[in-house]
Amino acid sequence: MPQTPATPTNPLVTGSEIARIAGVTRAAVSNWRRRYDDFPAPAGGGAHSPLFDLAEVQAWLDKQRKGQDVTDEVHLWQVLRGAYGDDILGGLADVAETLTGRGTDKPSTLPEQALVLARRLAEDRSPAEVVNDLAERFTDSVRRAGSDQVTSPRVVRAVRHFAGDTAADAVLFDPACGIGTLLLAMGSAPGVRRHGQESDARSARFAQARGDLAERTHIDVEQGDSLRSDRWPELKADLVVCDPPVSDTDWGREELLLDPRWELGTPSRAEGELAWLQHAYAHTAPGGRVIMVMPASVAYRKAGRRIRAELVRRGILTQVTALAPGTAAAHSLPVHLWHLRRPRTPDDSATTVRMVDLTSNDPDAPLDPRPEQITDVDRIDLLDDVVDLTPGRYVEESHRDYGAEYETLRRELAEQLDRLAELLPALTAGEPTGALDGPSVSVADLVRAGLVEFADPEPVSTSDQLDTDFLQGFLHSTANTRRSTTASGTFRLDSKGARIPQMDIAVQRRYGSAFRALKEFEERSRRVTELSRQIATLARDALSTGALRPHD
Repeated sequence: MPQTPATPTNPLVTGSEIARIAGVTRAAVSNWRRRYDDFPAPAGGGAHSPLFDLAEVQAWLDKQRKGQDVTDEVHLWQVLRGAYGDDILGGLADVAETLTGRGTDKPSTLPEQALVLARRLAEDRSPAEVVNDLAERFTDSVRRAGSDQVTSPRVVRAVRHFAGDTAADAVLFDPACGIGTLLLAMGSAPGVRRHGQESDARSARFAQARGDLAERTHIDVEQGDSLRSDRWPELKADLVVCDPPVSDTDWGREELLLDPRWELGTPSRAEGELAWLQHAYAHTAPGGRVIMVMPASVAYRKAGRRIRAELVRRGILTQVTALAPGTAAAHSLPVHLWHLRRPRTPDDSATTVRMVDLTSNDPDAPLDPRPEQITDVDRIDLLDDVVDLTPGRYVEESHRDYGAEYETLRRELAEQLDRLAELLPALTAGEPTGALDGPSVSVADLVRAGLVEFADPEPVSTSDQLDTDFLQGFLHSTANTRRSTTASGTFRLDSKGARIPQMDIAVQRRYGSAFRALKEFEERSRRVTELSRQIATLARDALSTGALRPHD
């Protein structure tokens, strides 16, 4: 593949970006590459993510009459991509900082062409709109790449919904604010003060510039690792929101073992999310709240049991919301929102934890839960050996109709028992010798004669002179079972050794009817056993929880 370096005047584009320029789907671009020999060859990238020269693509689109005029916004993005490559976030930060007007000189790495395009766009709209459009484009490109580098719009919507309104003078904090999307989405009052911290310098710069352009009365984003180097040691916020890094085992446990933030317990290396949770809680003012985005597995993993128990025991955890699959950016697994509140006094702690299960919803559906998706669980009911905080476990149980379920099982059990008695065939005493002691034929001979074929799982008759139930019944007789049992004691159907008595077809059918009834009797007996276990468990649980009580 030829490698043409991307430059400000020679930007490279992906297939998805070509689709945007042409106003078609990504699949259409793939189809053009296969169908048209003159489609521009890749100029960079890899086999699975090729990059194409924008000028060549535009010329081809014009030639094929498939192109649309490239907007200044698209052109700006392509120029930034060509100049910054994988560091395009640095380009976005340079554009945003330039548009704030805080300095007359543009950053040394910002191409003149990008500066002209950005200022032209800002004249037509506003600097804030230009930067927000670039942020949305970046978020979309990261999401399509399957990364959790940024908080997905659906997660932002959910956190904003459950956070609700904030006071006019509220203090907000996001200790892992990324490009600032979650922090900037909270609160609308002009007096709200926002504070953030982000380990990635480019993201921190971009977040700060976005906030400045949004004309917030106060926003301050610091760069640094929040767990190892807290830039806000004295900050106490009214609302802390956070979508922390997930599955990060290198969060600094060894160097932070004695840190006072771990008031609920020191997290293990595998529980970095619980370290972020306690960091957020340490920055919460009395009466303040935390809304934390958490992987669903944190609700039940063994390593975090003690910390979960402390959250519940102290009345800090107020709600766990399980969001719909597809809400997070890079995967379809469900994520949770953990809602914490720092009590003002010991008597101010939560006595129940609200469980909200939205996992059956569409990820774009309204976020107000239906009554059957909510239950309030007493703290004592959560403090078992597991301390499982998965909402579905409690929501489903709380809305279970024990009475209807008990009556349904009782009715089915009675029907099965009645049918069992009817199924047992009427049998009379026979000859002292067994049926197989008389004339018989091997199954192997029946197969060779074309009278039997092996189906799944039992052999069946292919002749009107041999009854299938008769055949299968005798195959499972004690005598044939002994012949089909190996020296190791395992049962294996031996078509050569099994034998079937020779009988008239009318007699076969009488035997077959009896065997068929016995087979159904065995199947129903197994169902009765399972029903008996289910109904006993249900009744015991319902009686012990008060859902059912004995008749007076």
